[in-house]
Amino acid sequence: MRLVWAAAVITLMIANSGAANAPKRVIFLHSYDQNLKPWSEYAKALRRELDLQSQWPLVIEDFSVVTGRVDDNENAELKFAGYLSALFSNQSPDLIITFGGPAAVFVQRHRRELFPTTPVLMTAVDQRRVEEMALTENDTVVAVRQNIPALFRNILQVLPGTKMIAVVMGNSPNERFWIGEMKSELEPLKDRLELLFLNELSFEDILKRAATLPPNSAIFWSQPQVDAIGAVHEGETSLKRLYQDANAPIFSYDDSFFDGEIVGGPMTSAANNARTATVAAIRILAGESPKDVKTKLLEYGPAKYDWRLLQRWGISESRLPPGSEIHFRERAAWELYRWQIASVGFVILLQASLISGLVFERRRRLHAEVQARQRSAELAHINRYSIAGELTAMIAHEINQPLGAILANAETAELIFKTPTPNLREIREILADIRRDDERAGNVIRRLRSLLNRAPFELKNIDLNEVVRETMQFLSALAMAREVDLVSLSTPSPLPIKGDRIQLQQVILNLIVNAMDAMSDMPSAERRIMVSSARDGEIAELAVSDVGPGIPDEKLKEVFNPFFTTKPQDMGMGLSIARTIVETHGGQLSAENRPGRGAMFRIRLPVAALSN
Repeated sequence: MRLVWAAAVITLMIANSGAANAPKRVIFLHSYDQNLKPWSEYAKALRRELDLQSQWPLVIEDFSVVTGRVDDNENAELKFAGYLSALFSNQSPDLIITFGGPAAVFVQRHRRELFPTTPVLMTAVDQRRVEEMALTENDTVVAVRQNIPALFRNILQVLPGTKMIAVVMGNSPNERFWIGEMKSELEPLKDRLELLFLNELSFEDILKRAATLPPNSAIFWSQPQVDAIGAVHEGETSLKRLYQDANAPIFSYDDSFFDGEIVGGPMTSAANNARTATVAAIRILAGESPKDVKTKLLEYGPAKYDWRLLQRWGISESRLPPGSEIHFRERAAWELYRWQIASVGFVILLQASLISGLVFERRRRLHAEVQARQRSAELAHINRYSIAGELTAMIAHEINQPLGAILANAETAELIFKTPTPNLREIREILADIRRDDERAGNVIRRLRSLLNRAPFELKNIDLNEVVRETMQFLSALAMAREVDLVSLSTPSPLPIKGDRIQLQQVILNLIVNAMDAMSDMPSAERRIMVSSARDGEIAELAVSDVGPGIPDEKLKEVFNPFFTTKPQDMGMGLSIARTIVETHGGQLSAENRPGRGAMFRIRLPVAALSN
């Protein structure tokens, strides 16, 4: 007898062990497409929690209620219910879990023919979508209750100037139910707020309307599952499109969409819903009667807001409800990189003293450069006086000629006036000659004054060819006196540069006078100076060449040094000053020997556009 009892106990233990390890079959019944937000988030969260907490292997299968997207069709519903009943005729599921209002309504409507004894857990559903009187002992609900007035009062609190709220929602039967609820519960706000329902538009028309809302508007987003033309929309994609086009802030109630487009407010949570629903599901799968599994009505958690959108729409944090959570706030650089900033600050402080010292030295150097430039300008002025001294004979000759002609013409006019019948035509010609000679003398004096002028250095847009012509005209008398053939070969088009006319004239004059001095011992018939200009891309080039003895090769690098000279009575500053002037203009002055005989000095200056 003991052997029989032992065998019975062992058999019962094996059976219980097998029952404990047998897989549980669960059906997820979705109101809409199971891959669309927010339902996909609820399903994923619940599946994840079940996998973590279930002591049995689970076989979960997903189905979508086909009538959730269209108007009620009794025949279609019956066929779908029959399909599910036939599919599980051999083995009923251990638990049916519905997501959303349409799925809950479908199950309650067809409870008798659709697994009447199978436990049903209704979740992610508002309390108003569940018929309490139709619940059986095999049904339980994890319900929420959307507080519609609280959602809209939140908008008015954070944006008190709001005059219109556009409600973006679809046109399926379930969504039309909620539009009716909104209109009813928001009736007390009708005097303060205009509600614009866009459910009778296609989604493309909704986008156009959202882009042209009047000022002081806001948008309440409730995922449009099916629009007015029957098109189904994925929640995340459609929300992003609305965000890109809308000219007003967007609010919603489901944190599944809280990811950069929703300003915020009170919200339901897929994670919280899943945790509560999982506890109820585990209890039912463990054998507890669904009617005994009671859960509290799920409410909104603390309101949460997107800091980035608060900034975009200028919403002050002081307007947010007490206890609100602010997400996506950009952390201050000090919080993110405290040690890095401290290290960099230490290095900066360490370098500050060095930089201060360098700045002080730089200021001293700049001061020295300014003084050197002033001394250079004074030397250039002295050099011009020296050249003017060399030109004294030429200047006297240039002035004496027009003065002598003026005197002769005046004496002639006096004699004509003494005649009985003065010839007025001759007198007019004599007066014209006097005026011409006077202008000639005046030009000589002006050129001399410009040479000796101690005006400040000033860069202006000038034509290099014109500077060359003026300088050669000034030196023409000296060239004749020294019996030098002075030849100019300029480009036909202007050579625009930015420079100081007087200083550049001094450079050219120095080079030409030096060339005359270099050929002083040569026969007069061979004395020739060529002044040529050309353009090389963005460079204006001027060359002064002679046919003298040239420069010794070992002296080519020294000719621009201060006090270097081959003339017994010269200071040796002319070429040094000339190079300083050219470099101040951003150019280069170089010397070379010509093939055969003679020297050439080449000036290169950057081209500039002449101002109008």
